[in-house]
Parts: sequence; C-alpha cells; structure tokens
Amino acid sequence: MKNRIAAIDFGTNTARLLIADRPSEGGFNHICLEREIVRMGGGFSSGSGLSPEAIERGMACLKRFASIIESNSVTEVRAVATSAIRDAENGACFRESVLQETGIELIVIDGKTEGLLTLEGVLAGLDQNHEDILLFDIGGGSTEYTLAHNGEARFISSLPLGVVRLTEGKKNLPAMEDKIRRELQALGESMKNSNCSIKSGTVLIGTAGTATTLAAISLKMEHYDYRKVNNLVISRKQIQDIFDRMVTMSPEERLRIPGLEKGREDLIIAGSMVTLATMDMFALDSMKVSDYGLLEGLIVNDDFANVSF
Repeated sequence: MKNRIAAIDFGTNTARLLIADRPSEGGFNHICLEREIVRMGGGFSSGSGLSPEAIERGMACLKRFASIIESNSVTEVRAVATSAIRDAENGACFRESVLQETGIELIVIDGKTEGLLTLEGVLAGLDQNHEDILLFDIGGGSTEYTLAHNGEARFISSLPLGVVRLTEGKKNLPAMEDKIRRELQALGESMKNSNCSIKSGTVLIGTAGTATTLAAISLKMEHYDYRKVNNLVISRKQIQDIFDRMVTMSPEERLRIPGLEKGREDLIIAGSMVTLATMDMFALDSMKVSDYGLLEGLIVNDDFANVSF
C-alpha cells in the first residue's frame, strides 16, 4: 500500500498542511502544500484563551484541510498544535471540537518536541551538511532555539518570543526590545549552565514565517517559491536594511513590498527584531533560511504516533 502522509502544523499564526508520499527507499515526494494565516493567538487572553474569532478562523481552516486530505487518499494524518493551543485555557475544548467536526486529532506538543521535529525537518531540506548549527524557529507564540552538532540536538529552549505575542502584548518598540533582550539574556545563561556554546563556524539557520518572509523580500518575490527560498543565505546587513525600510511604514504600506504576505504586515517588525537580536547575541553575521521545518519533520519522523483518517 502507498504510504501517503498528511502533516498539519497548526501554529499560533499560520496553519500548514503537507501531503507527501514516503517511498520505501527514503525521503518524500510533495503531493500538496497548503498554508493559511489563522492567527490563533489573535485576541488571546490569559483568562479565556483563544478568542471566538480565532476559533472560527481555525475551525474553518481545518475543515478545508480535512476536505483536501480526504480527496488525496491519505493513509496517515500527523497533526500537531503548538504555542497558542498549548497555552490556551480553552485549548482542549477547541481540540475536541476539531476532532468531532473534522476527524483531525490535534496533538499538542511541547517546546522540546517542537524543536526536535523542526530540526529533523530542516535537516531533510539542507543543501549541505553543517557540523554545528544554531536553529531558530520564530513562531506566533514562541521561538525555539536548537543547538545541534552533526545533526544531533545538544540544547533546546523555547522562549515566549512569538511575533503575535510580542505585537499584541507590547505597546511599542522599546517594550518589545526590552522583552527580547531579557529573554535572550536568559537563553545565554541557560546555554552556559548546560555547558553549550556557539563554536566558530556555527551556521545560523532560520525557519518559519519571519525567516522565509525576509528571504522573499530580499528576492523581491511576487509569488512565493519555496525552492528559491530554501537554503538562501541572507546577511545581517540585508535584514537590517529591510527592517529600517519597513519600520517607518504603516502596515498597509508594507503590503506593497514584494515578498510580504498579507497577514504578516504587522508581525514582520517583531520577527525582524528577534532575528537581528539573535544574530547580535551570538555574533553571527548571516542567516541561512530553511523553508523546511516542523511540517517536514512530521513527515520524515518514523516515531510519531500515527492517526488513521
């Protein structure tokens, strides 16, 4: 029987679906790739969790994904939810509604599992092997940092530095800067206490929406093409120039920039700030962009609990 897997990465800002065939000789072949900005962290409150509007957006998206899955003769579904659902008071209720209405079982994963799966997915898409990697995944609700040596994770940390969390939770740029600085200082201490350090020659790899958007903007990309984005190297100066250009614009003006997807026009500022602060923190002057990540990690990981559909 053909092993056709559907993977869903249901994030705080973006939901993505990948349907792929896993041939017996290894690797995988893309069949279908979909993504939608659902902004599950939009209007999030500590008391009630997900807002009614976010729940409506998320459910509509997952119903659409379920229809696509059903029409593609999928044999396995691997669906995970991250920061927003993980932290929401009503997250379990939402997941139960999703299961009842779509047949999709969303499995909540913690930051460490997210980091491990993301590393596995990124490694599957690299154009060359790197001995030492610092991988960071800026999401809507959190950012995961993974330090890896020869493909093995040596350190993983999940920080509350998601772009939705920062954009909606901090009233101005100085407040964002202060939050980012404090979290990265704590990250540095945690790495030090774990006897981990950034060695000479370590390659910084950025994955998820901020990194791929910065790549698309640098390429002046009118229509997103993951093949051109994946493994693109961007310098810190290029990122700083993009940030300096955008920060003076209104969100509506930013939408005229080629490569900037609607739904990210406000969030890209926080994402760029986290990126630049990360590069400064570890004295790294370039970032390799990976279009691969958690979604692809779900496809290639053989230990993930399979869900029949």
